[in-house]
Amino acid sequence: MAPRSYIPLAALALIAGAIATVLIIGEQRGADTDASNRGEPGDPAERRGALVDEIIFTDESDPGRLTALIEHGSHHLFTQGIDSATIFRQAQDSEQVDHFLSHGTAIELTLNPAAFEDEQRLNPFREPRIREALNRLIDRRHVAEELFGGLAVPRYLPINTAFPDYARLAETARSLELKYRHDPERAEATIAETMEARGAERREGRWYYADEPVTLTVLIRTEDNRERVGDYIANLMEDLGFTVERLYRTAEEASRIWMTGDPAAGRWHIYTGAWVSTVINRDIGDNFNYYYTPRGRPDPLWQAYEPTEAFSEAAERLERRDYTSVGERQELMEEGLTLAMENSARIWLADQLSVWPHAADLEVAGDLAGGLSGSQLWPFTLRFSDRVGGRVVAATPSMLTEPWNHVAGSNWIFDRMILRGLTDSAVLPDPFTGLYWPQRLDSAEVTVTEDAPVNRTLDWVSLETAETIEIPGDAWIDWDPEEQRILTVDDRHEDGLTARSRVVLHYEDDYLERRWHDGSQVSVADVVLPWILSFARADEDSPLFDPSHLPEFEVYQRNFRGWRITDTDPLTVEVYSDQVYPDAENLVAARIPAAQPWHVVNLGIQAERRGELAFSSSKADRMDVEWLNLVSGPSLEVLRGYLRAAAEAEQVPFEQALGEWLREGEAAERYRALDTWQQERGHFWVDDGPFYLHSVRPVEGSIVLRRYPDHPDPADKWLRFTDPRIPELEIDGPLLVEHGEDLELTVRITYAGEPYPDEEIETARFLLFDRDDRLALKGESEPDGDGQWRIRVPAEALETLGTGANSMELAVTSRSVALPAFATHAFATLPAGGPEADSQEEE
Repeated sequence: MAPRSYIPLAALALIAGAIATVLIIGEQRGADTDASNRGEPGDPAERRGALVDEIIFTDESDPGRLTALIEHGSHHLFTQGIDSATIFRQAQDSEQVDHFLSHGTAIELTLNPAAFEDEQRLNPFREPRIREALNRLIDRRHVAEELFGGLAVPRYLPINTAFPDYARLAETARSLELKYRHDPERAEATIAETMEARGAERREGRWYYADEPVTLTVLIRTEDNRERVGDYIANLMEDLGFTVERLYRTAEEASRIWMTGDPAAGRWHIYTGAWVSTVINRDIGDNFNYYYTPRGRPDPLWQAYEPTEAFSEAAERLERRDYTSVGERQELMEEGLTLAMENSARIWLADQLSVWPHAADLEVAGDLAGGLSGSQLWPFTLRFSDRVGGRVVAATPSMLTEPWNHVAGSNWIFDRMILRGLTDSAVLPDPFTGLYWPQRLDSAEVTVTEDAPVNRTLDWVSLETAETIEIPGDAWIDWDPEEQRILTVDDRHEDGLTARSRVVLHYEDDYLERRWHDGSQVSVADVVLPWILSFARADEDSPLFDPSHLPEFEVYQRNFRGWRITDTDPLTVEVYSDQVYPDAENLVAARIPAAQPWHVVNLGIQAERRGELAFSSSKADRMDVEWLNLVSGPSLEVLRGYLRAAAEAEQVPFEQALGEWLREGEAAERYRALDTWQQERGHFWVDDGPFYLHSVRPVEGSIVLRRYPDHPDPADKWLRFTDPRIPELEIDGPLLVEHGEDLELTVRITYAGEPYPDEEIETARFLLFDRDDRLALKGESEPDGDGQWRIRVPAEALETLGTGANSMELAVTSRSVALPAFATHAFATLPAGGPEADSQEEE
């Protein structure tokens, strides 16, 4: 133990971090006085692109310091959602700190269902009945209220309670939640019965198999509240008579055990997992396929999954959207939820409420699911409330965690958050509804076959149906690696081909006049190259082949039916697919081809072909070379060599196919621009977003983004998305109702104290449960004007409830916000005549 006169390590870290931050910020101030934190009063509509001049990202792994850092003015926001009730209270009590909440983080237990190689070791979770029984063993309310300090809500099912599908499936969801509610005695009986059937025996309260204690290894993440969850679960298993080994591990350490390790080796039984949805998912039908079947991921754990034939079929149909009506989808979803609970390869525990602290004078559009790190609108909405311009300092728990490249670079959420500030996507998701809005598109046309249940909400998309959709013979569908040419539908399908959907993308008039950050002009080749490269990386005979790319490519090929460019003035693209989505806007988003600066990607292509670098981590490990990094490390010197060679030869990748899409002299222009860029910036990251990557300093732990002044959009374009209008509910009604009377309830739906417009309410559905928690009645509330709604239950329906306590549950969904709002009203039914009648009958 250190002497008491020593300064605690936490205090040393605070001092060191503050000094580093001051040095970094001070250096930036000296380098560019225009990018100051002062900013100037002004009209955002008169500005282009970002509303602040500069963002400095600094390393900060201790969220406990954040409130003090914001109060002292050295930082403005944190890029990680906080799950600490203590820090939340600190933020609430501070006048200098504001916050918003997100709802997209799910906490669960991942179970190992494999048969162990060592046959003398029993894996209880090989048995679906034991996995299923865990749902009743765990007190989810305790997890949400005690372990997460109220910053979570109980969750039972593989659907987020804050997403639209939960409200659509409320009846089935509530039924399953009641079926699997906390019942430890029943859970213990089921587990004991199944263990004995497998040949285990309980001696003096401990389980044995083959005369050895049955030991469970609980793999516990240490960075957040999952450490408390892991200890809680381990205690429960010990109480049941299992011997428990607790492995406390960080994310990287745990990943090598549960995700990439062989589950049959038996190194773990339970892992404290968490998953983040970065956007509101309006269709979670593919969750079953992803979380419960070998088709979900190529990792060893997923290959150990053995869903029943019925569950596998339902999951695959939902992933393919293989249904012809909303009703059929609803039935498949209900079947999937029921079978998922019986399977229980995962035990869902809670939906975490993440707190995102920021300076009180800062505004930003956080996503209701993904918060700040998941928001795609943060670069367009980040601003000081009283001024235009200025510098923002953001603390992030991790950055440059993995190498950055456009093809298969870092997928860590904190790296992706920074990259979203550098990128300009063709469409952007509404942070409150999950529907997509156009950014670089003017409009889109969607045509689906008559059996495809697709709806349209926003006017920028048109929707039509057709009996059949014939694919034009000149549509591109494949790549010939030997002849280095694009193959058409006519080349591959002499008898023609049809699809379930056609999407026509109309880009902005000046889309091909835009510039990449290095000053080079955008061209059609930037859109065509990523598509060709995807085929080359799936070709076993290609030097670009990457086995880790195959699962993603196979999913793509399963539904892809061709695409073609029909015009370049403006750019117009048609895409054909057999996969559909419930929302036409999101169907469009899924069909947009990627756009990447072809001259930058080409340097990686040449380096991988010659075995010096690799786009993906998996291939880099297999080849024993560097994982391609465009912003730092040994890759930079390798790339400089390939840039010189490419510039001398005016090199074009896949030139036979791309050549026709290049402007005269484009290759020479591109490489000149890139050479100047990397000499000035020290890196090769070129993009087209509202910010450009000004500098990367891995040693100092900072990344600097600066406003790109030539961005085409007015800076106020997306400011309407900074305030989610989440409905607030209040139910008034009697607490006692006698038989023979109707039940009348008044519901007030408001926001910020004002009535919620009736036309913005999508549904206001009620469920009536009797004293045994059985669903007795369901229906829709009726609008009564000025934000008031009515629920009426006729006397004859109340008669079926008998006497005793009942509950009315209301779920309201808004067209403006996808997050459902819930309210409950408890009441009791009495015999006619009230309590006096009861006492007279008893006498």
